[in-house]
Amino acid sequence: MSDQIAARLKEMGISLPEAAAPAANYVSYVISGNLLYISGQLPAENGKITTGHLGKDVDLATGQRAAELCAVNILAQARAALGGDLGRIKRVVKLNGFVASTPDFVEQHLVINGASNLIGAVLGEAGKHARAAVGMAALPLNAAVEIDAIMEIA
Repeated sequence: MSDQIAARLKEMGISLPEAAAPAANYVSYVISGNLLYISGQLPAENGKITTGHLGKDVDLATGQRAAELCAVNILAQARAALGGDLGRIKRVVKLNGFVASTPDFVEQHLVINGASNLIGAVLGEAGKHARAAVGMAALPLNAAVEIDAIMEIA
């Protein structure tokens, strides 16, 4: 991991967890050419998932924190895929954010800002990315948020 990225994580009080194992019939990441595809990550911390629906039983701040946790787990998967060297990330190409929400909740973009802000703060210029923020009726394990990522790597 590059020293600058490690310093940013430490400054933010973030210790990356071990990358989570897949929960079904898929792999956690795939490298194809110079692209790293990271499967959807849930807002898990210390074995507990942030659950529920925005607009019903999850408020905006909790949703944003859930998106941050997804981003932390994306970085953990990237570290595993890249042999521990997050400095190999040349660019986060795209984040796809899915928010479990009620039909009248329309602030999915603000929820996913939690992940975008964290990725940008940790990776700097390389963390600027395209993005989708989509409302969903339900997500696996009743997760409030799920985010996947595509990264260009060296």
